Amino acid sequence: MRLICQRSALSGAVDIPGSKSHTIRAVAVAALADGESRIESPLASADTLAAVDAYRALGAEIDTSQPELWLARGFAGRPKAPANVIDVRNSGTTLRIATGSATLISTGLVVFTGDDQIRRRPIGPLTRSLNDLGASVTSTLDNGCAPLVIGGRLRGGKTSIEAVSSQYLSSLLICCPLADGVSEIDVPLLNEKPYVHITLDWLERSGIQIERDELKWFRVAGGQRYRPFSRRVAADFSSATFFLAAGVLGDNDVLVRGLDMSDPQGDKAVIDYLRQMGAQIDIQPNGIRVRPGELKGCELDLNATPDALPMMAVVGCFARGKTSLVNVPQARLKETDRIAVMAAELSKMGAVIRERPDGLEIEESRLKPAEVCGHHDHRVVMALAVAASAIEGRTIIHTAEAMQVTFPTFVDCMSRLGGRQQVEQDP
Repeated sequence: MRLICQRSALSGAVDIPGSKSHTIRAVAVAALADGESRIESPLASADTLAAVDAYRALGAEIDTSQPELWLARGFAGRPKAPANVIDVRNSGTTLRIATGSATLISTGLVVFTGDDQIRRRPIGPLTRSLNDLGASVTSTLDNGCAPLVIGGRLRGGKTSIEAVSSQYLSSLLICCPLADGVSEIDVPLLNEKPYVHITLDWLERSGIQIERDELKWFRVAGGQRYRPFSRRVAADFSSATFFLAAGVLGDNDVLVRGLDMSDPQGDKAVIDYLRQMGAQIDIQPNGIRVRPGELKGCELDLNATPDALPMMAVVGCFARGKTSLVNVPQARLKETDRIAVMAAELSKMGAVIRERPDGLEIEESRLKPAEVCGHHDHRVVMALAVAASAIEGRTIIHTAEAMQVTFPTFVDCMSRLGGRQQVEQDP
């Protein structure tokens, strides 16, 4: 599919859907718990539904028939070996977290695979740590990527993990409380720290106890039990990034509703990034109002917020001087190499942009409409769509179906603000 975009004046309010990160953790915790949990206001998207299907295959009963309330009856920390291969489709979060959960089986094997992107995304550090702790996890191609074959059972022990992706550590923290013995985890490297805080929040609320030295060392007693829960899923700051950033462009005036500033999601830092660049941002009782200011380039450390890189690269094109996005090499390990992809696609639109090993440098640029590709990456597609809304002419973005991964209603939300965007089938 392709997305046709034209210049638009964006004004009004937008309600942000639930967080993908929270929803997938909610599904995992509910599946591991003993009893029925209520997941309120979940995000229903391709990634979260992949998580639902994965945990159903492991033995959880999950009813998603009500859009605003999912009911889940867990398997009490004892997953079963499924009859078929589990296909996580394009969901890296599901693959990594469910891989840890699958090491809790007592008999049989679990096989995970995914789409072409998933089969290129590294998971080796996680599989090595799970093996250190007594599991048996094998990459069928011996390349540190899916497909994976998993046998249990997780016993406990000691491991050290360089968490280039925070999802490696989150997976260990979610499954280790259900191991047979004590697990000790050293973490000499950790990117994307706020996502680990999201995981710890879910564990603490579910009755799991973990000893830790900040985020550098963890001791997790085995034999614990997850309590079932009833909890509302927080709105997604990662999805909100596109509308927060859209508000700073042209003559736009956007009110972003539904966000909780006390939530541990790292991408709320985008508000500070935009303020640092000169945007007018007012946090009001009914939402966050964003209006343009005199945007100026600056250096932004995105290590904790790699998902913000595509959209902040676009904002950099509209800011005076140079914008440097730094310390985010893990952005190359997402659905695409987002550093290379954003440099390539924004260059097609006239951006003066250079790759760094760990990020991007962007000069103020006069963007022009173009035919570009989203590379099957939802965040790339949406960032390019926001860029296209701020320039004259007609821009065509291919692989627009990727928006279904986290934000199926993105085009509808843009349209309600006055956006001139239309999804079409490829000719």
